[in-house]
Amino acid sequence: MKKHWFQLEEYGVVWGMKILLKLYLLLGRQVLQIVLYPIVSYYWLINKNGRTASLQYLQRISPLISNGKVKSTLLTSYFHFINFANSLIDKLAAWSGSISLDEVVYHNRESIINHIEKGQGLFVFGSHLGNLEVCQVISSLRQNIKVNVLLHTKHAEKFNSLLQSYSNLDNINLIQVTDMNAATAMMLQDKIEVGELIVVAVDRTPVAKKGRTVAVAFLDAPAQFPKGPFILASLLKCPVYTLFCLREGNKLAIYFDHFSDGLNFPRKKREQMLQQCVQNYANILQRYCLQAPLQWFNFYNFWQDLDE
Repeated sequence: MKKHWFQLEEYGVVWGMKILLKLYLLLGRQVLQIVLYPIVSYYWLINKNGRTASLQYLQRISPLISNGKVKSTLLTSYFHFINFANSLIDKLAAWSGSISLDEVVYHNRESIINHIEKGQGLFVFGSHLGNLEVCQVISSLRQNIKVNVLLHTKHAEKFNSLLQSYSNLDNINLIQVTDMNAATAMMLQDKIEVGELIVVAVDRTPVAKKGRTVAVAFLDAPAQFPKGPFILASLLKCPVYTLFCLREGNKLAIYFDHFSDGLNFPRKKREQMLQQCVQNYANILQRYCLQAPLQWFNFYNFWQDLDE
């Protein structure tokens, strides 16, 4: 029986990241890379599920890359994990406030700034492509901008405590949303009304998956995406953007793309319009995956329902 991604999360993730963050602050990026590479190499060797999932993803994406530079081989899978190690270092840098604006290239940030200056809240679709932790840098676009990150993890409060102990991150708020209810929706609506940003990764199925996903085409195969974030965005009645932060050489490239002025799913065409909306997102995610194929870090079988 295949496990849900939620059951495959790293053991001791909070204390592990705490140790890595201390090492990063004490020794710097270059030394931490020396430490991380053997750890990730060992993890790649012993983690059969993650290695298999990496190869499954590479099998899907490699035929779509015209230059043939990405192949479904064990060596490419290993480099996939090495990219993940580098993303961890970027994560630590973002958490500690060590990323300077000189290291960041923005694409279409003017649209985001225009909304912020009008006091208009936004719903932002993130993903596990690149580094969502760049929210620390997003918050520097303007003073007093508040970024709320929704997490499907019970560790949200512990992460909040960890981040605030190492950096001035009062403008970043991590919120656990394993179970969405009316009270949560009302709380998020209040945040939108005061001009805050809500960011959620929409490329993982919910913990309680039954009836809460929709199958759309992704990398030329049916894959399950969650309905919840799209329904929530429609309830909040605000503009929606997508966010991708990719490592491009020595720079972090942040891409904002307008997705909708406001999602709406009329009852009579609800399922049809919802599926088309999710398909639109999957198309965008695929385009960016093709741009940075070794930076999608979902190390579980994303197409498992198709393969079972």
